[in-house]
Amino acid sequence: MKHFSNLILASKSPRRKELLAAAGLEFEVKTIDFEETFDAEMDVMKVAEYLAIEKNKAHREAFKDGTIISSDTVVVFNDQILGKPKDKAEAKSVLMLLSGKIHQVISGVCVSNEHKQISFSNLTEVKFRILEEDEIDHYIQIAPPLDKAGSYGIQDWIGLIGVEWIKGSYFNVVGLPVDELYSVLKEEF
Repeated sequence: MKHFSNLILASKSPRRKELLAAAGLEFEVKTIDFEETFDAEMDVMKVAEYLAIEKNKAHREAFKDGTIISSDTVVVFNDQILGKPKDKAEAKSVLMLLSGKIHQVISGVCVSNEHKQISFSNLTEVKFRILEEDEIDHYIQIAPPLDKAGSYGIQDWIGLIGVEWIKGSYFNVVGLPVDELYSVLKEEF
C-alpha cells in the first residue's frame, strides 16, 4: 500500500475519521471554524464540491504544510438540499418525506498541497422503502440524527432496516467516497 505523508483531515465528522482510518491512511485531524454558505441560486448538484473547496482554502491558509482533505455531503430531494435537521420534529418530517422515495447523496471532496488542488463530486442514489411512523419515531429516539444531512445515517438502524437499494458508493452516503479519494491521492499526491 502506498504511504502518503502529512495528511490532514479538515473535518470534525467522526464518520470521515473512521473511514480514513479503516482505509489504513495515517492522518491528523485539524479543523478551524468555517461558515458553510453558498449562493441560493447555485446548482444543488455543485454545492457539496463548492463547500469542500472553500473549506480547503480556509484550512490551507491556517495550515500551510501537508496534504489537506476536506469534504462536504448534501442530501438532495426534488432539487432541494435537505440539511441537518434543527430538531427531532424536523428530522421526523424529513424522513417521512424520504419514505418510499429516491433521493441523491452528493459528497464533494477537495485535496490540496502547496502545489496543487484537485476536487470532485460523488453521487449516490438511495431508495428508502416505505417507513412506518413508529419506525421513524424509534430511530429518532435511539439515535437522534441532528448532526446528519438528510436526517439519517445509512450506517444507523434506519439505514439497516429502511434502505431498499443504493446505486453508487455506500461510503459516499456515510460521508466520504473513500475509493475515489484514494485514487486521487495515489495518482495526484
